[in-house]
Amino acid sequence: MSQREIVILGSTGSIGTQAIDVVDRNSDTMRVVGIGAGGSHPQLLAEQAIALRVEVVAVAKATAAEDIQLALYTAAEKQGYPQGRFRIPKILAGPRAMTELAQWPCDVVLNGMTGSIGLEPTLAALNAGRTLALANKESLIAGGPLVRAAAKPGQITPVDSEHSALAQCLHGGTAAEVRRLVLTATGGPFRGRPRKELGEVTVEEALRHPTWSMGPVVTINSATMVNKSLEVIEAHELFDIAYDDIEVMLHPQSYIHSMVEFRDGSTIGQISPPDMRLPIAQALVWPHRLPDVAPAVDWTKAHTWELFPMDDEAFPAVNLAKQAGKTGRCLPAVYNAANEECVAAFIGGELPFLGIVDTVSEVMERVPDFGTPGTVDDVLAAEKWAREAARDRIAKVAR
Repeated sequence: MSQREIVILGSTGSIGTQAIDVVDRNSDTMRVVGIGAGGSHPQLLAEQAIALRVEVVAVAKATAAEDIQLALYTAAEKQGYPQGRFRIPKILAGPRAMTELAQWPCDVVLNGMTGSIGLEPTLAALNAGRTLALANKESLIAGGPLVRAAAKPGQITPVDSEHSALAQCLHGGTAAEVRRLVLTATGGPFRGRPRKELGEVTVEEALRHPTWSMGPVVTINSATMVNKSLEVIEAHELFDIAYDDIEVMLHPQSYIHSMVEFRDGSTIGQISPPDMRLPIAQALVWPHRLPDVAPAVDWTKAHTWELFPMDDEAFPAVNLAKQAGKTGRCLPAVYNAANEECVAAFIGGELPFLGIVDTVSEVMERVPDFGTPGTVDDVLAAEKWAREAARDRIAKVAR
């Protein structure tokens, strides 16, 4: 395998920093030529740029350009570059910096950005002919029709552990032989609790995830099962499998990352200890594999792994997401944007826990016909409406 040139969008975030670790360990097969981030951590971004010797650095915050330039010189001096001998990389700054970076000459663009701001760079990378290692959920959830229209077969490699697992398992048969996809979920902190016991749960309880340490929004989404519902939409968009043929099973141990059932009755699963470096590495070098990316399962020891069916009454988010996906148009974008507003309201004490998904459902019932999105602006308009509609419903609950 020849050396691949990588651009990383969101290099200072969790996905970005782990991707850099993977590249550092495999410098004979990969090198990073460009990195970008929002601009909130200029020193870290500069240190990454100097260590990787990148050609270009992008910051979405236009006012951070000078901070980045100064931080680059400071980082270069710390790493022993003689004064005046450091060749500063090109700096892109402003709202379109990430989109410009996504088109930079390279083999693979890793989109590790968060939010719908990642959609335009996704489309830019696809239209430029790059392989897209995709970790930005909103690209597929909010902009699925746009991404499908832009992507060539095999151009997108998934970074999420569940979708990486599905991609690997799907190699076990042809598309015609697939019966269903099975995504696994930990079940969050309230796994096994009936709906009647969830009405009074607190923010602190919802933030106590049994397995992962994540940001508050993702942790709350895991507690409501919204996070898994978004992954169902992603799986449909990535693999063109009908929503009725995508199931979710609860798997507290997080070793079975997802499975594919085939028409002959066999099921193939991808199993490994939970470590995001594995799916990141797969996405960067697909369809190849790198050696010793992360520790494997210790097969000299006994293991007990459990699988439980979803309780759709207690956690209606997955079925609601399937409804949005089947309806299509801008409904998935509305679902996601309304949920973000409701999670913020729950954290702020304006909405009870069960009110998160209940309010999203009410917003979806009122949505006008936006039609199938044809541009990024169409998606953003639908999201804007959803946020306003959610805030309106939240205000009525608060009163």
